[in-house]
Amino acid sequence: MTVEAQLASLLRGEVLNIVASTFFLFIGLIALSIAAIRPRSSAKLLLWLGIWSGMYGIQELLQSDPVVRSLPSAIQAARESVLVLFAYSMIVVATLTFLELTLGLMHRLLQVFLAVNLALAVLAMVLFVVSRSQDSLLVFNEALVIVLLVTLILTLSIPALSRRFLVVAQHRVLTLGTFLFAAQALFVNVVRPFQVNVPRIYNTVGFAIFLLAIGYTGMDIMLRDERRLLALDDELTIARQLQFSILPEQTPRIAGLDIAAVYQPMSAVAGDFYEFIIGDERHAGFLIADVSGHGVPAALIASMIKVATQTANGCASNPAQLLQSLGNVLNTNARGQLVSAAYLWIDMTSRTATYSAAGHPPLIRWRRTDSTFSRVESNGLLFGINAASEYPVCSFPLVAGDRYLLYTDGITEPENQAGQQFGERRLEQIMRDTEGRRASELAQFLQTEIRAWQPSNMAQQDDLTLILIDVL
Repeated sequence: MTVEAQLASLLRGEVLNIVASTFFLFIGLIALSIAAIRPRSSAKLLLWLGIWSGMYGIQELLQSDPVVRSLPSAIQAARESVLVLFAYSMIVVATLTFLELTLGLMHRLLQVFLAVNLALAVLAMVLFVVSRSQDSLLVFNEALVIVLLVTLILTLSIPALSRRFLVVAQHRVLTLGTFLFAAQALFVNVVRPFQVNVPRIYNTVGFAIFLLAIGYTGMDIMLRDERRLLALDDELTIARQLQFSILPEQTPRIAGLDIAAVYQPMSAVAGDFYEFIIGDERHAGFLIADVSGHGVPAALIASMIKVATQTANGCASNPAQLLQSLGNVLNTNARGQLVSAAYLWIDMTSRTATYSAAGHPPLIRWRRTDSTFSRVESNGLLFGINAASEYPVCSFPLVAGDRYLLYTDGITEPENQAGQQFGERRLEQIMRDTEGRRASELAQFLQTEIRAWQPSNMAQQDDLTLILIDVL
């Protein structure tokens, strides 16, 4: 019989195992592709499952004589080393897979189990390199496999354990697949002493059912997370709409003033807040606030400031009293969140302004008449410290050509590629260079300059809010 005929005869006997091995490689490729397309933490289960399935498929192919004979000689020479590596490291990948399914104490125990697996795999490879012994630690490896499988079966079987230690609430498919695989493995080991020849394809089918059950569970977890994230996106969209609804719809028309405002959240919702308190066409208050942190918690406190401001409208002409009123509300209800605020009251009848702040960046004043740039500071304690504070008031005349800027630290703190902050000096230079522009034009120009200052590949670093007031 020719070599070709012998190879064809061997292939006919191995065709089922070759097809099954190819199936495992295909499943591994599909799992890895999905994990790459959906690079979220929930896809890590599919990542490890793909590696596990691929390793099993390669291992089965390398145990098939016709496949090995058709391989290049270099791969044939490495075959034994690869089989030993896979024999001891496959349980490492299996443990990493199960880590993605567990919580709490079970998760921590599996981490310890993983360390033991890794140590055994390394020791086995060292012994193989030194003595060419393949089976010296195989009994320990098989014992670890049994421990891992029994642990999984017990966790799935006992509702109290599964509810407490598994990330999936519905695990019927995983339970069924695990029990079928365990039953098949038990059957093979029971009949082995009786010299019953069980075809390799039985092991392959049992393991395929097990892997598919895990894969189904991984897809279920990932799709559930996708639905949760979509629902969260919808809720954040609604929260963003609600937050914008509490902000002023337009800048007020006050005789002798040109007013502009910018509000640009870093994320869907923000911790910055601003408000106009209109007395009449010649009197107005300007409030700006910055809640520590970002996102939904900060946005909730910002909404609280809106309500607190409405209750303090009666003292709008007294900055100290208004800030004390806000502090009384926020010190009680801020729940550990700190809030800075600044308030400017303008009286165009007497052409005077009064200003006070609670731990906020200073009010910027640009005076065109003498080209001076100054910082007006009049600070009391931050809100949320839950301590009594006085809020000193600073009064000053309004002169035609004056420009005032209330802002949050998102204006001055953004950093460039070198880690340098935008800073007040750059802000001062921009105000000097743009003294002839209207307030609205300067507001938009500042936004552009701050965005250009930050690296192009970096998202906005903080909420950005400002109020510009020009005295005409």
